[in-house]
Amino acid sequence: MKVAILKYNAGNICSVVNALERIGCNPILTDSAEELQSADKVVFPGQGAAGPTMKYLKQHGLDSLVRGLQQPVLGICIGQQLLCRHSEEDDTDCLGIFPVDVMKFKSGKPSDKIPAMGWNEINNLSTPLFHGITQKDFVYFVHSFYVPVCDYTIAQADYIQPFSAALHKDNFYATQFHPEKSGRVGEILLENFLKL
Repeated sequence: MKVAILKYNAGNICSVVNALERIGCNPILTDSAEELQSADKVVFPGQGAAGPTMKYLKQHGLDSLVRGLQQPVLGICIGQQLLCRHSEEDDTDCLGIFPVDVMKFKSGKPSDKIPAMGWNEINNLSTPLFHGITQKDFVYFVHSFYVPVCDYTIAQADYIQPFSAALHKDNFYATQFHPEKSGRVGEILLENFLKL
């Protein structure tokens, strides 16, 4: 199986490479259109800001490439947010796979820390992506922006308000949390993605 990880100007990509290698996969890290289109699975991970990241994707033709992918695609963290329609971060038009907007957390009380950082439980799980993962399992988040609960939500978490911990539409899957930092639960999710 050929697994390609989208290479672009984002942080934290190497940790995804390492996580996939730990479960026996040997992914390639690439921005080559040919390699991405011919891969069996594509992972779109990273940490970064929406505006500069979308600018980079557009400058390198990666925005239209991602929209046209037909194989299973997994967006992680900023990868999930950029698969949405628009982000409040930098007032950014994103890829539009998921017709929903990304919002900024607004603190309601002094105990609300932004960014949301650390372990949080997920619930209302659906699709084979979460096979073998139980309600209220914990995964690792780092984010200041979130996708509201919507028709494409396949897992929820709660911080300040309920939000989409994961999304699914057609061949596109996405997680706001970092499976590569989420211990055995994250490994199971990555294994499930490779089986899709």
